[in-house]
This record gives sequence, structure tokens and C-alpha cells, in this order.
Amino acid sequence: MAGRGQASAGDLLELVRSGRATTRGALQQVTGLSRATVGQRLDRLFRAGWLREGAGGPVDSPLGGRPSITLEFDDEHAVVLAADLDTRHARAAVLTLTGEMLAEHSGVLVVEDGPDAVLGELGRWFAELLPKADRRAEQVCGIGLAVPGPVDSETGRVVQPPIMPGWDGYDIRGRLARAFAECGGADRVPVLVDNDANLMAYGEQRAAYPDCSAFVLVKVSTGIGAGVVVDGSIYRGVDGGAGDIGHIRVGADALCRCGSYGCLAAVASGGAVARRLAEAGVPAASGSDVRELLAAGHPEAVGFAREAGRQVGDVLATVVTLLNPGVLMIAGDLAGTPFLTGVRELLYQRALPRSTAHLDVVTSRLGERAGLVGAGALVVEHLYAPERAEERLLAMGV
Repeated sequence: MAGRGQASAGDLLELVRSGRATTRGALQQVTGLSRATVGQRLDRLFRAGWLREGAGGPVDSPLGGRPSITLEFDDEHAVVLAADLDTRHARAAVLTLTGEMLAEHSGVLVVEDGPDAVLGELGRWFAELLPKADRRAEQVCGIGLAVPGPVDSETGRVVQPPIMPGWDGYDIRGRLARAFAECGGADRVPVLVDNDANLMAYGEQRAAYPDCSAFVLVKVSTGIGAGVVVDGSIYRGVDGGAGDIGHIRVGADALCRCGSYGCLAAVASGGAVARRLAEAGVPAASGSDVRELLAAGHPEAVGFAREAGRQVGDVLATVVTLLNPGVLMIAGDLAGTPFLTGVRELLYQRALPRSTAHLDVVTSRLGERAGLVGAGALVVEHLYAPERAEERLLAMGV
């Protein structure tokens, strides 16, 4: 936030949204602004439709008087579109600015069909979802997309994705914005793109573990990836490559889809377990097939999943020692009891007791919606951050 006496309207919005200051008096106290200046800047937020008055708060003065009117972020003035793209299917949704799911669709969408076709289909899904959510295209303030590959967050482009052939360096933001517009949506809607494990971690941490200052989510599906949230923000590394634990070498000789041998994903992902099952005569072609077999209690699937969990747990012992998280969440197709048991066996065996003394090893709370919730939250936090909010207010002429 700007220094005392210099806070912008965007800074005041941030204080209200975070709950740090929710009355005019509290805003004056925190920012050092005069009553008149606070009133002027709040008036801009009211005219934009971003704030509303809530119920009266408690009377602070022992002499009594009128209760202070509380201020609230108005989450009804716009909606967010979000999509979570996996290798062979996708989910899309319309969300409120506070993450409530208004309408949702899932279906087959094959990432190997290429970005032009896949993003064009997502644009159609979005257009069909808006009437189901009883919302109009002009109410969409932004689009968030989760993809199964490393993303340069500055450009929104995937960088050398092992399981997304044809997507490397593609202008995802521009194509998805055009696809939405071509299907009746508004022009130039901002699009944000991030890695799926990152956005799953972001959604889960904000929804269920907001006080956890170091949170790690590991997604085990077709591939293996991790999302890390530190002090409420996604940790991406210098160019979006943080968390790509599926390509840590584990000493095996299996060929990975990235072209290297011995990657963790080549021996312990949902795809790897599916291949082992197929070799054993059990029909399985993907992580989702493994998930169905595990749900049915198939003995060979259970055994292979537990072994995969042990291999992942061995790597996670290093991750936990390095990051010292409070929560380690296992998500994805293999995130059931057999795999989790295997993870815990090796994790607690290999990691120092100090690293696991305050660690909770859990499974997903949001399930298949985690990426959607995270993608929606990413858009909202970007669009209503103080500097960006100020730019948008000026563009609106308020």
C-alpha cells in the first residue's frame, strides 16, 4: 500500500477486501487520509459498483452514538470465467468474484488436438455457460485458465511442455480472448494462464488453509507436478518452472515423455501406473482409468498405486526438507488411500522428524474444482490489486 496519506482508491479497496479496515473511520486511521479524501476515493469505488454498504458495526465510543456503517466488496457486479485443461478432458465454469460456482461444464477435450482447436472449443463452452448462470457476456471481467505444463506468467505462454505438443510458445491469452469474442463474448477480456498444479494449490490454500504460510500440493495424474503457495502467493520460480517434480531423476531406466530417462513421472504417474496395468493384462490407458480401477478396489491397481506413492514419497522427503510446509496435499487421479499410504511410508521414513513434526499430509478438499477455484481467484487478485484497480477506475472514467 502507498504510504500514509497517499493511499489510492485501489489501496482502500484492498483494505476492505482483506478485512483490515471496513469502515470509513478505520480507513482514515490506517491510511492517515482525511475524512474528505477517504470519502472522495470511496465515492469512486461506489460509482464503479465495486463497494457496497453493509450492516452497521458496533458502537466504539462509550458515549454511544450511531453505529459505523461497514463497507463490503460487492461481488455481484461482475463474474469470472475459469477453465481447467487436462490432457484428455477439461472443466469450465462461471464464478462470482468470491469464488462461488454459478454454472459448470466438463467434457472431453484432447490437448494433443492443439491450442487453436482446444481454445476455440473453450470459448464456445464459456458462451453456453453464461445463460445457465443467468449472466451476460458484458459482465465478464476476466478469464483464468489452468494448463498441464510450465507457464511463463509474464506472457501466459507455456514453455517446453512435455505433455502439450504444439503448445510451446503459443499465444494462449490472445486466442482464448478471441475465441470468447467470436462466440458472442465481449472484446479484449483479460486472460490469465498458469500451471494447473499452481492453481489447484492456490484454490485449496485459500479455501481451506488460509493461515498456512507454506503450502504444497502435488498433483498425480497423467504427469506429476507440484504447486507451492508461500505467504499467500504462488511461488513460480524465475520463469514458471518451480514445482516440476515429475522430472526429478529417480534412478530408473524408464523413458519419460520429456525425452529423458528415469524421471519420477515415468515410473510413478497415473500414466505410468496405467502402462504397468496394461502390461499385466488389465485394460488401462490413462490416469483416469487407474482412478476408476482404484475406486473399484482392483487389487493390482491398489498395489501399483501404493508402490507409486512410495516412489513419490521418497522425492517428497526432499521437498518437505527444503520447503518445510505446514500442509502437503495429494491431489489428482491417484490421490486415494493406497497412494497416500505409500507416500507416508517413505516420507516419514526419509525426512528428518523436525521437517514433519508440524506437517499435515492430506488429500484434496475441493476435488476436481480446485483448479477452477484457483483460476478464478488468480483473475480477481490481479484485476483488483491496488495498482491495476486504479488503472481500471481511470479507464472507466470514475
